[in-house]
Amino acid sequence: MIPDFLVTHSGGFHADELLSSVILQRLFPDASIMRSRSPDWITPGADRIIYDVGGAYDAQARIFDHHQRGAPLREDGQPYSSFGLIWKHYGHDYLATFGIPQDQLEKVHASFDADFVLPVDLVDNGALNLSVAGPLSGLTLPGLLETLKPVFDDTDPDAEDRAFRIALGIARSFAEARVGRSAAKLRAEALVHRAIVDAGEGRVLELPSGMPFRSAVVKAQADHLLFVIHPRQQDWCLTGIRRASEGFELRADLPAAWAGLTHADLEAACGVAGASFCHNGRFIAAAKTRDAAIKMAELAVQEALQVAEDVWQNG
Repeated sequence: MIPDFLVTHSGGFHADELLSSVILQRLFPDASIMRSRSPDWITPGADRIIYDVGGAYDAQARIFDHHQRGAPLREDGQPYSSFGLIWKHYGHDYLATFGIPQDQLEKVHASFDADFVLPVDLVDNGALNLSVAGPLSGLTLPGLLETLKPVFDDTDPDAEDRAFRIALGIARSFAEARVGRSAAKLRAEALVHRAIVDAGEGRVLELPSGMPFRSAVVKAQADHLLFVIHPRQQDWCLTGIRRASEGFELRADLPAAWAGLTHADLEAACGVAGASFCHNGRFIAAAKTRDAAIKMAELAVQEALQVAEDVWQNG
C-alpha cells in the first residue's frame, strides 16, 4: 500500500533519517514527511512508513527503528541505522527509478551499500568515529549535514523543521549524484574494456572521452598499460594509471623534464609540437591534438621503460 505519511522523529536530525527520507520520498513523492515523537504518529498503521523512531523493526508493519534492545545487525554483525534498514528493503526499488539496467542493478546496490550506506550506519551507531578522517572529519557527509542544525539559541519554533528541509535537499543531491556516478562507472567499464582489446599489447590506452578507467584496467589484468589518452572539449589529455585505489603512486610517471612546463617551454623539452601542459606532479599532461598526445605518450613510455630497466640492472 502506498503510504500517505513518512514518519520520523522530531528534534535534532542526523544523516540516517535524512537519507532514509531521500530514498522514501523518491519512491513515494506524494507522501508527507511527519516529524514527531507522538505515540499517535509513531505507532504502525496502513497509511505510513516509520523510521528512526518507534522502538521496533518490523518490515511487514513498515517500522524501521534501530535504537531498541535487540536492534538488527547485518550478516557480518555490523549495526544498521535507519538508513541501512530502509536501503535494505527499498534500495532496489529506489535504484530502479533511475533507469539502471536490470543486469547492473545489484552491482550498483552493493556498491552504494558498502561505500555510502554502511559508513552512515556505523557513524550513527557510534561504531565509527568521524575523527578517523582527521582534519577532514568535519567535511564528511554526516558531519556536514549536522552543521545545518539550528544553533542552540535559535528560539524559532520552526527552526528545526526548516533546517531539516534544507538538509534534506542537500542529502538528496549527494545520494543521487553517488548513484549516478556508480551507474556511470559500470557504463564506462564496457567502453574501457573495448579500448583495452583495441590497444592489444600497447602501453597506451586510448579512450573516446574522459571516464573512470582504473577498475576496468585492473579487472582486465592489463598490467602492461602505463598511460591513458583521451579527448577533452578543446584538447587531449595524457594521464598516468594509479597503482592502487588509494594513494597517488603511478605505474609510471611522466618525464621529469616536462614537470611544470607549458606551451613553448614544454614543446622544447619534449620535442612535440602541440604539447601544452604538464603538471608539476607528473601525473597529467595536455596536448592540442591527438597526434601530439600520442607522441607525448610514446615518449613517456620510452622513458618509463628505460627507468625501469635501469632500476632492474642496478638493483
